[in-house]
Amino acid sequence: MVFRKALLRELATVALGVFLVLLGITITTQLVRFLGQAASGVITSTGVVALLGFTLVSYLPVLLSLTLFIAVLMTLTRSYRDSEMVVWFSCGVSLTQWVRPVLTFALPLVFTIALLSLALSPWAVSKAEEFRRLMESRDDVSAVSPGVFRESRQAERVYFVEEVSGKENLVANVFVSATQHQKTGIMVADRGFQETMPNGDRFLVLLNGRRYEGEAGTAEYRISEFERYAMRIEVSETAVRAPTTKTTPTHELLRSRTPRNLAELSWRVGLPLSALILSLLAIPLSFVNPRAGRSMNLVLALLIYTVYSNLLSIVQASIAQSRLDLTTGLWGVHALMFALLLALFYRRLMVFSLFRIIK
Repeated sequence: MVFRKALLRELATVALGVFLVLLGITITTQLVRFLGQAASGVITSTGVVALLGFTLVSYLPVLLSLTLFIAVLMTLTRSYRDSEMVVWFSCGVSLTQWVRPVLTFALPLVFTIALLSLALSPWAVSKAEEFRRLMESRDDVSAVSPGVFRESRQAERVYFVEEVSGKENLVANVFVSATQHQKTGIMVADRGFQETMPNGDRFLVLLNGRRYEGEAGTAEYRISEFERYAMRIEVSETAVRAPTTKTTPTHELLRSRTPRNLAELSWRVGLPLSALILSLLAIPLSFVNPRAGRSMNLVLALLIYTVYSNLLSIVQASIAQSRLDLTTGLWGVHALMFALLLALFYRRLMVFSLFRIIK
């Protein structure tokens, strides 16, 4: 029918716009966070793009679910506001006939959300954790950023370099402050580079510099000049972290049915189910009386989405704490929202039936 083709076309356009806006907001907030970590030396500047990509993949199920809900809601709300729905109802198109085109549009997105939630998101989170562990295992010199004072993990040295040449492995205008045996040593050099010995030991070699050594609080300092000074770089060992449920593959969650694994499984399965129910909830929630306020349905839709999302989080925590079993917790929330969906449809159909009788 004509209204189905028009609806699908408008749904796709609105969904694309909403998704780009949500994606832009997510990229901006996460990019600011990662750039702050890169500036402080927690991660490398080259690792920002990789971590941003992994984070976006893990956020995609929620973004697509919210996109689907907003797209259906905005599209049908506009139809009510412009009195297009009145025309369709006058032509004999019932409210329930909008379910089929909405499902036609929603099901591919729901399948994508399920694929992301059950397979790709855990992979992205695990890769992000692995990438962070690799960056944490860097030596102190590799973690130095130009123009930033960087303290070693043992808090024994402070590094500062003005420039870094990645291709030649050279640093310029180097400052190193080290404390050993209650004596402070400060070294400044014009240039420096990293050198690896045959046995695998790594050294920071400083060229053409000075060393100031003395005890804090006294005036006794020894100044010496050097042409070449080598400092051994301590390689830090990354602490082994226990795998989290967010990084565990779905088949492992099914095989090991601990409360925490079941809680994570309820969240992953609940995302595509909630997206499907929310897309159908948007049909009765989109009703707008052109002669009355136009924001009441949006407030109600926002409230229902917030309650639904919080219920999923509460159920996940309850399953992890063994207060609820998986079947009761997972299907109870979705059954409750499905009952709300039927109640809203029934209410709207009764209103339209009464309107036709009066007419």
